[in-house]
Amino acid sequence: MIRHLLSGADLDADTATEILDTAAEMATVAGREIKKLPALRGRTVVNLFYEDSTRTRISFEAAAKRLSADVINFSAKGSSVTKGESLKDTALTLQAMGADAVVVRHPASGAPHRLANWVDGSVINAGDGTHEHPTQALLDAYTMRARLGRLAGLSVAVVGDVLHSRVARSNVLLLSTLGAKVTLVGPPTLIPVDIAAALAPGTDVSYDLDSVLPNVDVVMMLRVQRERMNDSYFPSAREYARRYGLDGPRMRRLPEHAIVMHPGPMNRGMEITPEVADSPRSTIVEQVTNGVSVRMAVLYLLLGGNNR
Repeated sequence: MIRHLLSGADLDADTATEILDTAAEMATVAGREIKKLPALRGRTVVNLFYEDSTRTRISFEAAAKRLSADVINFSAKGSSVTKGESLKDTALTLQAMGADAVVVRHPASGAPHRLANWVDGSVINAGDGTHEHPTQALLDAYTMRARLGRLAGLSVAVVGDVLHSRVARSNVLLLSTLGAKVTLVGPPTLIPVDIAAALAPGTDVSYDLDSVLPNVDVVMMLRVQRERMNDSYFPSAREYARRYGLDGPRMRRLPEHAIVMHPGPMNRGMEITPEVADSPRSTIVEQVTNGVSVRMAVLYLLLGGNNR
């Protein structure tokens, strides 16, 4: 098993499948009266978050606690970071406190890779800038497999703001490794030139959502990340929704078995309408539930299942 989880590229097919299979076992814990396992008793997991987060931070906290680990939540707001403390000095402080694993979210792409050089424990990337978010890709893959029974051979459309999406990058890398066919869909201004070839040869790019929908098993909508946009990438929110938003009529063009995904948080009415988000095809709530199981599996395999 790998020591750190920094990128979707860190996972080969066997390692990714092991995580997904372990997550399926961890999911059974949620149905118990006492949702606890002693696997990580005596271990310390630090959630080091330099950006706002709801789902990911709480998911990692729940995962670590269900494995009986001690959890320390660190937020940049209200810490010495506001006084100018560097990431390296924060890392050395965590190292001195005996952190066995550090879950890090940071606005700078590559920050988790730097952190991995400064601490002895395992580092898990919970999102770095516009780079990657590997555990989100794992929980997405887990959800697809649970709903559709397989990953190999699936056709997956990732739609929207690919330019700023760390989720898109990790999903392309992981899903391609597991045998799925990925198509990136969005306006030309929000799909980087040559991104498909750079991430995974065989990945397609389309600027026409309507032509892609009838042929996919999964459509994954991405949030338009306005907080990362300094320029105008499309004429208006209404125009974006008209061309690339998933509404009821578009959903009905999908194959009968196809599912709709979204990593959250959603801009309801922009990239996805309430009718679609709340439909039986939607896996959005399932993704949150599955996220805890997948992150339990990652923590267990990096710490409890890794006799370092």
